[in-house]
Amino acid sequence: MSNSIATGVAYNDPEFSTVYATAEIGYSTAAQGTVTQATSKSTGVTLNKSSGQITMSNAALLNGAIVSFTLTNSLLSAKDVIIVNVAGGLATNGTYTSFVSNVGTGTAVISLYNISAGSLSEAVVLNFAVIHGQ
Repeated sequence: MSNSIATGVAYNDPEFSTVYATAEIGYSTAAQGTVTQATSKSTGVTLNKSSGQITMSNAALLNGAIVSFTLTNSLLSAKDVIIVNVAGGLATNGTYTSFVSNVGTGTAVISLYNISAGSLSEAVVLNFAVIHGQ
């Protein structure tokens, strides 16, 4: 059994589909979307896309504080994995970390942690992409 995708030989595994990447891997423009929180950093948002950007409220977040909000997304299943990160250049560098706290059918909880030395009032933009499970 060969698993050398780099040389063009298929990975032979009955539980895995062979993928050959010759360029970028990702979602089409139609699978991407944007949404903005209405009132606070804990306000939930709805975006029924496999990837996109969430613009958070510019409400203050104290240093050392974590805020969570719910992403409602009809494409999510409890077997999915969500990758989330702070978009570059849209918040003070090195001041936040983001993570997914929970994933369920149609919903996910995303958290933002202020790791800076002070309170920040920025409209942080989060990028996300869903790796769909079966």
